[in-house]
Amino acid sequence: MSKIIAGAAIRGAHEIVSQAEAMFERARQEKSEDTKIEFPDTAYYLPMAYALMELKIETVGQLKPVLEHARDLLAPIPADDLWFPYLGHALDSGIATLLAEEIICAGRYLFEEEPQDGCNGFFTDTILRTLGIQLVDGRMPGFAAILGAAPTNEIAVNIVRELQKRQIMVFAGSSTDGVSIIDQLEAENVEMGWDTYIVPFGRDTISTIYPLNWAMRAAMTFGGIDPGKARDCLMYCKNRVFAFAVALGEVDDFKYATAAGAINMGFPAIADTEIPEILPTGICTYEHVVHELDHDNIVPRCIEVRGVKVTVSEVDIPVSFSAAFEGERVRKEDMQLQFGGKYSDAFEFVHMREMDDVEDGKVEVIGPDVESVELGDALPLGLYIEVAGREMQQDFESILERQVHHFINYAMGAFHMGQRDLIWVRISKDAFEAGFRLKHFGTILHARIHDVYGKIVDKVQVTVISDPAKVKELMGEAKVSYAERDARVSDMTDESVEEFYSCSLCQSFAPNHICVISPERLGLCGAYNWLDGKAAYQIDPSGGNQPILKGKLIDQDAGIWEGINEFVYNNSNRTIDNVSIYSVIQAPMTSCGCFECILALVPEANGFMIVNREFPGETPCGMKFSTLAGCVGGGNQTPGFLGVGRLYVLSRKFLYGDGGLKRLVWMPKELKSFFAERFIERATEEGVPDLMDKIADETVATTGEELVEYLTKTGHPALEMEAVF
Repeated sequence: MSKIIAGAAIRGAHEIVSQAEAMFERARQEKSEDTKIEFPDTAYYLPMAYALMELKIETVGQLKPVLEHARDLLAPIPADDLWFPYLGHALDSGIATLLAEEIICAGRYLFEEEPQDGCNGFFTDTILRTLGIQLVDGRMPGFAAILGAAPTNEIAVNIVRELQKRQIMVFAGSSTDGVSIIDQLEAENVEMGWDTYIVPFGRDTISTIYPLNWAMRAAMTFGGIDPGKARDCLMYCKNRVFAFAVALGEVDDFKYATAAGAINMGFPAIADTEIPEILPTGICTYEHVVHELDHDNIVPRCIEVRGVKVTVSEVDIPVSFSAAFEGERVRKEDMQLQFGGKYSDAFEFVHMREMDDVEDGKVEVIGPDVESVELGDALPLGLYIEVAGREMQQDFESILERQVHHFINYAMGAFHMGQRDLIWVRISKDAFEAGFRLKHFGTILHARIHDVYGKIVDKVQVTVISDPAKVKELMGEAKVSYAERDARVSDMTDESVEEFYSCSLCQSFAPNHICVISPERLGLCGAYNWLDGKAAYQIDPSGGNQPILKGKLIDQDAGIWEGINEFVYNNSNRTIDNVSIYSVIQAPMTSCGCFECILALVPEANGFMIVNREFPGETPCGMKFSTLAGCVGGGNQTPGFLGVGRLYVLSRKFLYGDGGLKRLVWMPKELKSFFAERFIERATEEGVPDLMDKIADETVATTGEELVEYLTKTGHPALEMEAVF
């Protein structure tokens, strides 16, 4: 290893560990050793210390062994002419740096000095799980931590845009000569946040621990790796979390020390200055430290060095196109015009046709285009998409139609919300000035449907309508089809089909997890239902969604079949040999980490609570969502706890083996609002039309005692049912 890099890393590590010791002394003296210290919304305590040392840090005094270990890892600061022939001393100093940075940042939270102004700060478990499906389905192939500042604002924006085009999450922070890339992006009005794949974490290098311990939590969350198995956690990061650092501007001792820590995790560093390179492989997949002086080539160089597998969507439109723009919002003040919402009629409709009735690639606009209306005005909109294919089926219409939301949002400066005849679309001023017009909606849909669904769709023809009379006419046709689809799906039951579908997409992060999807039970991520699984299998017969023949029925109520058990056993690395589809108590399904909600047994209430990942508060089972998720995720089978998609609550098979819907005793108020009338319909079917009123929420109960009191007061049926176990 270069003596310059080794010396700088060790020197920087000494200073950072000293700062951590100073933070500990400050906390001990100004607070006390018994004072609680923590990061917000995580079940992993101080995640780096928890993963590498199996230490559950909850109080200031418990920081001592972490500091002692960090100090023990430090090699003496070398003389200028000392040569290290191997990475060991610098890598050890890197681990010391990560442990120390975590202590410093936790101390800042204790003293309310984090998050920094305009920055995200600590990345919560909720965010990790929210983005889980994007991590495993390929929409987000990797992560870039950009440290420092580019020579110009324009270069900074270009680098970030190139990463966004490749759907790579950008963590922005640190600084060079007092300027951070965060400041450069803000100056150019670049929208930052999780939705746009640009997350500012902090303006100093020490706060780089936030993306690093976020990656480390992935090993425990999705990989099911036990805390304390340091090597396994580090190898998981190397093999499954495709991250890298981009150092812009001068690389000082703190950046060298932090980079040394990241290299332990398999994350290389790419700099835009002539720093010494570490080219031999060993810890990282390829090179460890390289420089790339050409800013136009720095992103491709990063992709190459880290070995990230990406695809760049080339769609012939005048704005950038990538999943990274999906979360972008077009605010009223930035809007050129809009469609739908409460302002005009609008709909989207995918209709299967015979092969001879579709002209592939034809995009027709009927009605006035965007330049014909005043700034900020509205037009009606119809996206009438006709498809044909030898493998296309009518059941797939709605699947393709649901993707319209994603595909349009991938265009920079386009905003889409809703589905069917309840859509709301906006085009920004910048997109309009770049030349974006109505025909480009058709260009996007034609290209993406062919790209994603090419195995079932041979022809795509798009008509974009803004003529008011024509929109009303075709929207009437679409509504008839919507109703027919709903009737077709609602009539499907688990008994009406011979096979269910698996989903193993999350095995890239949770190796032992297998999701089983039936007509009456959608995937725990909420993103895949039985028809989606069927379509995915048609599209890619060797992919992550496979048909599972149910085989001999073993237990009707619990939902246990021989065929399901055999498939799960053979595809869970032979770790799960018995699984019930309808029970949380008896051999429940495994959970990965992408679940929308968690079901948890509340024994004293003789029922179950459900909590969604967005709810941050306490629950009657004594654990917040983040703590519950730490018990349930990672491909574990945990009787009494289960990750589910929120719409599963409305299924007739919900908790079927444990007493059904009447076992539900608590849910957050936000979920009550989400379910609304649909829940009342299901409860009425169960003979308890007022069940929602009998179910507690956080406004009346956050402990088991309060819950039982409320259930008794309202006469909840669970209290009269037989014991749940």
